[in-house]
Amino acid sequence: MAIETGDAVSLEYVGKLTDGTIFDTSRPEVAKEEGLAEAQPDREYEPLTVEVGAGTVIEGLDEALVGMDVGDEESIEIPPEKAYGQPSEDRIREHDTAQLREVLGDDPEEGMYVQTQQGGLGEIVHADDDVVRIDFNHELAGETLVFDIEIVDAN
Repeated sequence: MAIETGDAVSLEYVGKLTDGTIFDTSRPEVAKEEGLAEAQPDREYEPLTVEVGAGTVIEGLDEALVGMDVGDEESIEIPPEKAYGQPSEDRIREHDTAQLREVLGDDPEEGMYVQTQQGGLGEIVHADDDVVRIDFNHELAGETLVFDIEIVDAN
């Protein structure tokens, strides 16, 4: 029976950039081969279960699941507008270096990642004696994504 909005679906997936670079997967063998398992040793690589239409995955993937069925395998290309959007200058914030140093307990340096109290993750892209610029754009913003998916269960 075809998957509909509201269905719970379990899927295996490999997420890639258009150049073939793998950035995420549910498959343990792919994670090991690509070095993802080493980078995230505490993560369990297993099928992802989502409620279709609930907004728990990116829009393009959510939409692609509708109409598929258990056993279906597809490769789906998702443009930035249905993934993580385009990078925006509005998501780059400036902070006073001295204040941020107090919060971090260390000198802010380019390339460091910081997390907000709300859970947002940003990369320091500029740091000098006066100002620190933190980029809160998602690391995949602006990218067209390719997901190879296999539906393993649905109800």
